[in-house]
Amino acid sequence: MSRELLILRHAKSDWSAGDTADFRRPLAKRGKHDAPKVGAWLYREGLVPDHVVCSPAERARQTAEIVCKRLDYKKKKIVLEAGIYDAGVPELLDVLERCPATAATVLIVGHNPGLEELVRHLVGEDLDLPEDGKLLPTATVARLEMPDDWRALAAGSAQLVSITRPRML
Repeated sequence: MSRELLILRHAKSDWSAGDTADFRRPLAKRGKHDAPKVGAWLYREGLVPDHVVCSPAERARQTAEIVCKRLDYKKKKIVLEAGIYDAGVPELLDVLERCPATAATVLIVGHNPGLEELVRHLVGEDLDLPEDGKLLPTATVARLEMPDDWRALAAGSAQLVSITRPRML
């Protein structure tokens, strides 16, 4: 396996942002604190993506922009993909299938429950949940070793390398 997928749930959103619709809900103060920590950690680990694809929802977009700034990845290169918002496994697999064949490392930024379902699908039965039972709390990154072809992502085809939460950094 020569490819890696970084699955990042958006950072903590601001539920007190008035009557803002879900799609337009921004990051909370904690989210703005956690996102750069995640970006800096990815950079230190040498996990700079070749391709970044992100939900266009405000909190996901803000998370991606903050993380990418720490990765020295240009904001204008982030691909906003409407299919990630409110997506399940089939829609997320479609998004990954459209990733460039040349991309060895892909970062996808989106939402639960879809991202957790994607991790479960790709890793299969070998997935051990953390003690608190939460696979992807906000601003958490799952790192997976992937098959060579973004179009061949069958159930259990990936291997989980790590799950990193911002409080661990």
